[in-house]
Amino acid sequence: MANREAFIARVRAAQPAALDLPEVPCFDTPPGDLRERFVASLALMGGREAQVASADAVLPLIHERFGAQAQIASAVPEVAGTFALDPKMPPASLENVDVGVVRARFAVAETGSVWLSEREYVVNALGYIVQHLVVLLDPAQIVAGLQDAYRCDDFRSARYAALVTGPSATADIEGVLIQGAQGVKSLTVVWLPAA
Repeated sequence: MANREAFIARVRAAQPAALDLPEVPCFDTPPGDLRERFVASLALMGGREAQVASADAVLPLIHERFGAQAQIASAVPEVAGTFALDPKMPPASLENVDVGVVRARFAVAETGSVWLSEREYVVNALGYIVQHLVVLLDPAQIVAGLQDAYRCDDFRSARYAALVTGPSATADIEGVLIQGAQGVKSLTVVWLPAA
């Protein structure tokens, strides 16, 4: 044990001095409607959008797209799930869930990404192990570019966060695009203002 402690002490002593993070510049962003730019970027990455009249219409939309028998893990009060989420549950317990439902804190028009943290997922694996991800998004919560996203307080307060851009995809094998290879098969953004 002494060797281990001595090694760790040497590593800590050899650390370089801490530096302040560089200032991220504000770049000019293209003019135009943020929602339109977001939707165009989302579509390029294989994501889809849906408009609903109210929160009551989200569950019927899920049943229409993924079947009435779909197992749903919902991390939002607006949609009743069939599978209860608990932050202490093992990630593998989500292996038979068909649809995960979350609410994005904000989205980035430039990339078509939605921002999700441990608070939105409840169980971090929700965004990766389920077959389909449905993301509720308030249209007022879209920022223009990544530099704007980095300025959001959420980046400094979250322990874990991901900018999710479309479904999982790869084109490594023979240049053929495969969606859902390492994660969700589909990502649907549902426009629904926050209550």
